[in-house]
Amino acid sequence: MPLTFDKPLPELRKYRGTNPRPADFDAYWRAALRELDATPANAELVPNRAIAPAGVECFDLWFDGTHGARIHAKYLRPERTPENTDKRHPAVLLFHGYSGHSGDWQDKLALVSQGFCVAAMDVRGQGGISEDTGGVKGNTLRGQIIRGLDDPDPHRLFFRDVFLDTAQLARAVMTFPEVDEKRVGATGWSQGGALTLACAALEPRIKRAAPVYPFLCDYQRVWQMDQAKDAYDELRYFFRQHDPLHEREEAIFTKLGYIDCQHHAHRIKARIMLGIGLMDTVCPPSTQFAAYNKIKSKKQMVFYPDFAHEPLPGMHDKIFEFMRGL
Repeated sequence: MPLTFDKPLPELRKYRGTNPRPADFDAYWRAALRELDATPANAELVPNRAIAPAGVECFDLWFDGTHGARIHAKYLRPERTPENTDKRHPAVLLFHGYSGHSGDWQDKLALVSQGFCVAAMDVRGQGGISEDTGGVKGNTLRGQIIRGLDDPDPHRLFFRDVFLDTAQLARAVMTFPEVDEKRVGATGWSQGGALTLACAALEPRIKRAAPVYPFLCDYQRVWQMDQAKDAYDELRYFFRQHDPLHEREEAIFTKLGYIDCQHHAHRIKARIMLGIGLMDTVCPPSTQFAAYNKIKSKKQMVFYPDFAHEPLPGMHDKIFEFMRGL
């Protein structure tokens, strides 16, 4: 078996992360959740007839996120008939990769065929049609990890609002009469894996979560490994353009700690199945272990020893079976 290019596996199993955790991290997120509590979702379902699969209803789901953004998701449910009007279904939330979007309707039909409702969110400001209200001071040219780093208000970090959007989506879906709020799961790959962790941390009613090689974990470790490239390239860009002498390095990584999934992991109550490629140079294995090792709920990791940040054979099937446990 090839060795991970990162730490040896026994060390990975013990690794607890490098990126600093802000001293007021818990207070920061308590305030964020209070803001979300004061933000009615105002969920709206608009029928969408882009496809017409038998036995399935498709909708554009719109809901309100923080800072006045209107967020979009594709929502599919088993067709409601007079015979099953009162039936309540499990639901799965889907989160996409960095810069992507909620995908095609058809790739959600397998879950719906098994009686699931499915909601796939468009991350604000990325490839879908969710609204990005912006409004921060400082850099907005390259990337969203660094959006708000130069703003004096740490509550203006872009991914703070995206993390809250995941919880708002979960809350909205859990109110639908056809959804059993006690049987809701979440899954996604890369950025979608990070948002799966964030959603499960901020909405403790999530029962099962299947993140695959989650992004947005342990930024300082990425930097120390000289892997601030590809999806993390904007970290290098920020230092080159805004702190070339690294005079603010400690403060910058500490601020990024607010949106570091490893620091959210201890809040997760869901059962976890995390997929990982040990040759992943985009989201290095140690950054993923930093989050995984802090999860206290029932958990398992699916290892792909000689795979990187790429399709993992059989992983979609494993996730499908995992969610059938809801």
